[in-house]
Amino acid sequence: MQIVLFEPEIPPNTGNVARLCAAFGLPLHLIEPLGFKLENRYFRRAGLDYWPQVELLVWPSFSTYLEQGRRGHRLLMSSSRQGEPVQHFRFSELDALVLGPETRGLPRDMLQTADACLRLPIRGGVRSLNLSSAAAILAYQAMLGSGLLERLHEKIEGGPGIPGEFSCQKLNLRA
Repeated sequence: MQIVLFEPEIPPNTGNVARLCAAFGLPLHLIEPLGFKLENRYFRRAGLDYWPQVELLVWPSFSTYLEQGRRGHRLLMSSSRQGEPVQHFRFSELDALVLGPETRGLPRDMLQTADACLRLPIRGGVRSLNLSSAAAILAYQAMLGSGLLERLHEKIEGGPGIPGEFSCQKLNLRA
């Protein structure tokens, strides 16, 4: 599973998604042009000290990502206005969750190339969710639906799970 941000514009949103990817062990693909430089302090700050745990890949175009970064993943594109409600979708480990720029979303012609288009049901009167909030909800639902979340939990708890470095410190809060 992977997260793909197409032409992200706001550094802290992208940094927050990078931190999400570090927590879940998902690669983050950024499609240029970006609305900021990767050296941006707000971008770096949002990711805190988790950058060494983020598999960050930057592609000059969506077509380059499709040729070299997709690696057989289904393209699941998010839209605030159309698509199957995320809670009804059957996710797989080989899904790429694609989210668009904050101010305009994914282009209509790009949505037409998706293997599936997904939406997060929200109340009327609200146009959309923040990019990093939407990415977190999509990633959690996708990991839950594909079984990756359970494998992550098993790995944290010491059982067989997702290969990689995951740890969880249990605190005894009883005095």
